[in-house]
Amino acid sequence: MTQCHDFSCASPAQIAIHPASEPARCADQQTAATIDFFHDVVCGWCYVMSPRLRQVAGELGLRVRQRSFVLQASRAEMVARFGSMEQAKQTILGHWEACAQQDDTQRIDIEGMRRESFEYPSGLAGALACQAAQMLEGDEAHWNLFDAIQHAHMSAHRNIGDAEVLLGIATHTGFERNAFARCMESAEALNMVHQDLALARRLGLSSIPTLIAQGLPPLQTQPLNMLRERLRALVG
Repeated sequence: MTQCHDFSCASPAQIAIHPASEPARCADQQTAATIDFFHDVVCGWCYVMSPRLRQVAGELGLRVRQRSFVLQASRAEMVARFGSMEQAKQTILGHWEACAQQDDTQRIDIEGMRRESFEYPSGLAGALACQAAQMLEGDEAHWNLFDAIQHAHMSAHRNIGDAEVLLGIATHTGFERNAFARCMESAEALNMVHQDLALARRLGLSSIPTLIAQGLPPLQTQPLNMLRERLRALVG
């Protein structure tokens, strides 16, 4: 398995999809070949994939748009999917083991997370934080914060379901705390999560990470060299 697809990938009940237009995007970013990167902050395969995509996108001059794909949006959804929060953590850490075997720099601390007493978090709070970064500074800031949250989750085994933890990460990344908090708590951030989920549904996506680019089939986690060869087709 090289992607998260055995979680509940249906649209989360607590963040039901609403019809909406696409978020505004910067006009000066329209010339580069574009990839949509669908991800969840709690997805181990996304942690493996993100640095590879960064490297290749930088080499080839590709634009990467960040898209939230929340696997579960609440504790209730975690229990519905896994049976209990204890079973959720046990099962997901089993997934981490597979991810760790494929991670290029061996960053995933499975035993550290196993020792933590907090319940394994769902991905909604982290997605809202990422969309706050998007609102304030755009796709690159979204990606930087996404990576920082994933590092906190999978390498530092912090509780990224806690808003205070997320605000601390955002502040460390360079955001002004109060302005960021207002964006993270806003209806607009939630609506942006809705929009990305709606787009994922229209595209028929059922697993993450998934890369979508015009002229290519959907791409999941793959080795760096293979990813480079697949994405080279976008630049001729």
